[in-house]
Amino acid sequence: MGPDDGLNAPVAWRKVLWERQPYPDNYVDRRFLEELRRNEGLRQYRFWAVVREAGLVGQQLSCVAIFITLWLYMEQGLLSPETLLVISLASSLPCYGLYQALASQAEPNLLQPRTRLADLQSGTIFLTFIFGFSPVLKTLTESVSTDTVYAMSAVMLLAHLVSFPYAHPSPPGSLSLNAALFASVCLASRLPGALHTFTMLSCALMVFALWPCLLRRVKDGAPRHFAAVCAGVCAMGVGGLASRWPGGAAILALALASVILLCPWLLVRLQRHKDNIHGPWDEAEIREDLSRFLR
Repeated sequence: MGPDDGLNAPVAWRKVLWERQPYPDNYVDRRFLEELRRNEGLRQYRFWAVVREAGLVGQQLSCVAIFITLWLYMEQGLLSPETLLVISLASSLPCYGLYQALASQAEPNLLQPRTRLADLQSGTIFLTFIFGFSPVLKTLTESVSTDTVYAMSAVMLLAHLVSFPYAHPSPPGSLSLNAALFASVCLASRLPGALHTFTMLSCALMVFALWPCLLRRVKDGAPRHFAAVCAGVCAMGVGGLASRWPGGAAILALALASVILLCPWLLVRLQRHKDNIHGPWDEAEIREDLSRFLR
């Protein structure tokens, strides 16, 4: 029945179920739609703000492209492991200094001199462990065909991108990091020597484990430079991949344009057509703190 039916009834209608009333079960009065609420708690997105957040996804795609580019150069003999090792060390030192500067700016009371010593010890242990096991890792996939190794690496890198914690990239998620390192071991095992394997795995740790921590510091401590850093990483990914695989660079550029520009534009545009209604027909929500019953 409609809201106008039953207006002349002797008893006023009440929205209760435990009381017998002279109205049909589906009766509602005019007050029913007075509690209608539309788009409650709707967030209004700005295009460039969404683009800035999507830049984190784009730069992670580019990080994978940079890692693949380094592997292609080493696999084709165009880059020696010694040169890449020196470049990695030379770039890691200023990046670590920047990380410490941003950390001291964000948490000035928590930074202690022994923290640098602990970081140095941890880095030395990891590098020594990788160097010692490089000959083993080099021969780890000898019994596996090359096509299978490449397929496993592609699947693991895709799993890394899907499971990466973009909302809180520091520290990277265990599933994401393990998938990236598994792919790195697979690809490194197809390089000529043990030193190549050691260098490739060291670069994998820098790209997939340490870089997200620095990027989070840049985003929190220097937000004005965050977009420029993401743009630089994307340019390096496309440019590096174009030098060895132009088709892959074109695919990467198209993917970056879709993720960074097209998807935010669609989100902002489709947000105008959002129409959620709330009212007395919603399910009841228990807002009381029930933690005392769970003890």
